[in-house]
Amino acid sequence: MDTQNNRTELLRKIKDEIIHGKDLPLYAERVQNKVFPVIGEGSHYAKIMFIGEAPGKNEAETGRPFCGASGRILDELLNSINIPRNDVYITNIVKDRPPMNRDPLPHEIESYSSYLDRQIEIIQPQVIATLGRFSMVYIINKFGLGSQLESISQMHGKILEAQINYGAVKIIPLYHPAVAVYNGNMKEDLKKDFETLRQFNH
Repeated sequence: MDTQNNRTELLRKIKDEIIHGKDLPLYAERVQNKVFPVIGEGSHYAKIMFIGEAPGKNEAETGRPFCGASGRILDELLNSINIPRNDVYITNIVKDRPPMNRDPLPHEIESYSSYLDRQIEIIQPQVIATLGRFSMVYIINKFGLGSQLESISQMHGKILEAQINYGAVKIIPLYHPAVAVYNGNMKEDLKKDFETLRQFNH
């Protein structure tokens, strides 16, 4: 029976595995810097799941996803479509911060992605919103839509459909909120794309 406790327990198991995952490629970096892995947060029954790339400095220091400058923009975007942050689930593919905020490497994505796959299966979102190109490429390929893959500048805001083991899911690639930290003009593009999500939160 799928109770809240069951989902919570399954997600807790993932958290424990990551915390003790000494074989993970960024585990040593985490220990050396005395920071935390960032597992994910939000509703375990979220209709919308946001997937970023990897934690940044603020995230690793707190263990919370999207809590720095990018997080403030994400919060603002959610507010713009009247979706409380607590109603969605937010995570990354890579659960530990890469050194100096560099892009995650292919073997890091591969090592951490099985945890993300399990999070998706447990939460069973109706919509997966990818934030940035790494999560876009991973999710689109994972769900067999690789033939539709283009650059993020062409894909952002589009709605793709996939059939997965628990049913139909919509995949919506979005720019990473960090783009608006460095370029204020991008915020309007992000706001337009977030309007696409409004219809899925009823």
